[in-house]
Amino acid sequence: MAPLIVAIDGPSGVGKTTVSRLVARELNIPQIDTGAMYRAIGLAATRAGVDVKDEPRVAGLAANASIEFVPGERAKTILDGEDITDLIRTPEISMAASHVSAVPAVRRALVKLQQEMGRRTGGVLEGRDIGTKVFPETPFKFFLTARPEVRAQRRYRELLAKGQAVDYDRILADTIQRDTQDSTRADSPLTCDDTYQVIDTSDLRIDDVVAAIVDRVRSRAAH
Repeated sequence: MAPLIVAIDGPSGVGKTTVSRLVARELNIPQIDTGAMYRAIGLAATRAGVDVKDEPRVAGLAANASIEFVPGERAKTILDGEDITDLIRTPEISMAASHVSAVPAVRRALVKLQQEMGRRTGGVLEGRDIGTKVFPETPFKFFLTARPEVRAQRRYRELLAKGQAVDYDRILADTIQRDTQDSTRADSPLTCDDTYQVIDTSDLRIDDVVAAIVDRVRSRAAH
């Protein structure tokens, strides 16, 4: 039997990472946090003083980076042996991740790594093109969406809780800008077609979203 692959796509701030972690736990398969992989390269570029729009140098960073995930109640993202879990969750690195993810060579390097992980162990993968480019063959594709204002408010509260000085209007503007970047980039843009089940998370609790996905997977897998 082929490993179980669940694809969860959608724009920034819809709750993909949290939902993916909980779905993976419910289905007892690994979570492969693809967004964290692009954030890791964005962090590496920022640290090295590499312009995120310098495609050859950013591609070189991606080709040579070692990225691992350590499962647990709070999964960890490891870059070249260093725990960077918290370092990649800032507005600056979010924007850097959006830029580096638009570089074709970066996407090729990380997609190859994602496919190797998924085919070896199965898993829940979240991102913007998992169901269209990374694992288009999986029957389990979900597209999460939410109103930009809702997503910005969630991000605002999250950063505030971490003690960061944040401005809601700036976060909303960044959210809208990132949507535009992700949906209009030439390589693997954010798209949704009729092979996905769309779930609007604006007015749903996380548990409701997780239950809807798990029920759909179990029901379809049983047949």
